[in-house]
Amino acid sequence: MEGRQMYSSILVPIDLDEPSSWSKAVPAACALARCFAARLTLATVVEDSVATRQVQWSAIGYRKLVSTAKARLSSLGDDLIQDLPFETMVGTGSIGGGILTLAGQVEADLIVLSSHRPAMRDWLIGAHASRVVRHASQSVLVVRE
Repeated sequence: MEGRQMYSSILVPIDLDEPSSWSKAVPAACALARCFAARLTLATVVEDSVATRQVQWSAIGYRKLVSTAKARLSSLGDDLIQDLPFETMVGTGSIGGGILTLAGQVEADLIVLSSHRPAMRDWLIGAHASRVVRHASQSVLVVRE
C-alpha cells in the first residue's frame, strides 16, 4: 500500500437517541481520521417505521423529520468533535440498509459503529451492526460498549 493511505473516508452511523452508539465509536473514528487524514462523516438513519408513526408519510412532515434529525446530528457532532472537520448525512429506510446506502454515497472505505453486547433477541432477529458487517463492501470496525 505504498503511496496510498489506508482510509480516506470514514462513516460513523449513530442512533441519536442512544448515547452508547456514539460514546466510544466517535472517539475511535476521530483517532482513525486523524491518523489517516480521512474525511469523517457522522450519519443517522430515519427508519421508515418511525416516519410512518410520526408523520404518516406527509411530505412536509417527513422533510421536517429528516431536517430535525440533521440538525440534531450536527449539534451532537459539534459537541463531540472539537478539532476535526466533519460532515453529516441523514439516510432513510431500514437501519442496516440505510447505513450501507450512506456508506456508498460518501464512498466510505471504513464504517465505524457501536454495538451493544448481544442479547437473545439479537441472536434471533439479528442486530443492525451484524447486518452491516455481513453486507458491507467496506471494512467495518465494531466498537463494543
